[in-house]
Amino acid sequence: QVQLVESGGGLVQAGGSLRLSCASSTRTLSTYAMAWFRQAPGKEREFVAAINWWNPDNTAYADSVKGRFTISRAIGKNTVYLQMNELKPEDTAVYYCDADYGATILSVAEYEYDYWGQGTQVTVSS
Repeated sequence: QVQLVESGGGLVQAGGSLRLSCASSTRTLSTYAMAWFRQAPGKEREFVAAINWWNPDNTAYADSVKGRFTISRAIGKNTVYLQMNELKPEDTAVYYCDADYGATILSVAEYEYDYWGQGTQVTVSS
């Protein structure tokens, strides 16, 4: 069992930045592909970004966040980050961290992921 805990959300003005963190204290994340999804009010959960733990150059991004968001990981801290720059009001959502055990291919479909956290709220004001 993997417990994922997201943090770093908050209220920010449009154009600002936030860095989300996702950590696990129950198991190393080294055998997982990690991803961020988000869900806005009244909308379905959507893919944001993903990273291969052992090949961090292998990443994937939704078109809507390319060039603004960066996913990364810190081995020693067993943590995945999502750096969000140039935030827009349409980025407002609850952001979830997901883990896909043993994955070598990054999936944009949440049903492929095995574990997820409780989420952290990001609100971008105009």
